[in-house]
Amino acid sequence: MELNKIYCGDSLTVLKTFPPQSINCCVTSPPYYCLRDYGVDGQIGLEETPEEYIDRLVEVFREVKRILKDDGTLWLNIADSYAGSGKGSANYPENAAKYKQGTNKGMLGKSKVVLKTPDGLKPKDLIGIPWMLAFALRADGWYLRQDIIWHKPNCMPESVKDRCTKAHEYIFLLSKSRRYYHDAEAIKEPCVGTNNQLPAGSKGTFKPNSRLRQKGNRKTFRGGGTYTQGNSFENSSSKENETHGNKPNHDGLRNKRSVWTVATAQFKEAHFATFPPDLIKPCILAGCSAGGIVIDPFIGSGTVGQVALENNRNFVGIDLNPDYVGLSERRVSNVQMVLGR
Repeated sequence: MELNKIYCGDSLTVLKTFPPQSINCCVTSPPYYCLRDYGVDGQIGLEETPEEYIDRLVEVFREVKRILKDDGTLWLNIADSYAGSGKGSANYPENAAKYKQGTNKGMLGKSKVVLKTPDGLKPKDLIGIPWMLAFALRADGWYLRQDIIWHKPNCMPESVKDRCTKAHEYIFLLSKSRRYYHDAEAIKEPCVGTNNQLPAGSKGTFKPNSRLRQKGNRKTFRGGGTYTQGNSFENSSSKENETHGNKPNHDGLRNKRSVWTVATAQFKEAHFATFPPDLIKPCILAGCSAGGIVIDPFIGSGTVGQVALENNRNFVGIDLNPDYVGLSERRVSNVQMVLGR
């Protein structure tokens, strides 16, 4: 296995050539179910049934688990699909990018929609792909640790009249072992309701803005007291208890929450929506220490490689589409040139 290299080939086949326990972290977004046609034989995503799609991904991530170190993690971005009725836009797959999930994630290949209703589902049913995959991976031995909501403030508008416009996708955090590497300090975020920046050139420690920090739960939780659950700086002015409540926050930071608001991004050379760097940077910082190795078995436009290099991590990428491989190689080469590597 060569570091900072993108391999062209089937993910499962290439992964089997890598040594066990050689990777720190996996950050990836596999092809979504029946949303795009890459135009490459053997691609994942165009299986006849959701179950076949899930089975193929479970097999790929089983190999990912084998090559992860015991404290390794998998950060998996996945979106859902709808069962099609064969009517409307489904009759015109060449125009699918204008409809429904055809706009969820751009690809180099041709757009595609679900033309058939899978057994057990009704036309217009939301299939539930993300949770089907999450539960299947858990059954295969992964620890399912968290579901993270990727909120897209610039989501693609939809003309639907019988449901809300979709503005989110999932990122699942899974681990190989019960205890795993997770650098929570590296991804802390500014506290809500605080002045989280000191004036330029000033010295001293951060002080909470007490006017903005509300005192909550005084009459709603067991008659008051000091239970805060992280929601307030002080919870009661009438009672002090050393074992409850928040400690003074001197740096204006808190643990990162599970809803990440990140706008979709485009890479000028790709001409389609790509993995936003701001979305995967926390995954890499939390899941892999400096100098470690991040793998993306569906590297696409190469964003994981770019972000890994920019943050002093190594990467390994795999993609079935030669066009993607060429695009990714050019992208990471530009990063290496800027960094002088």
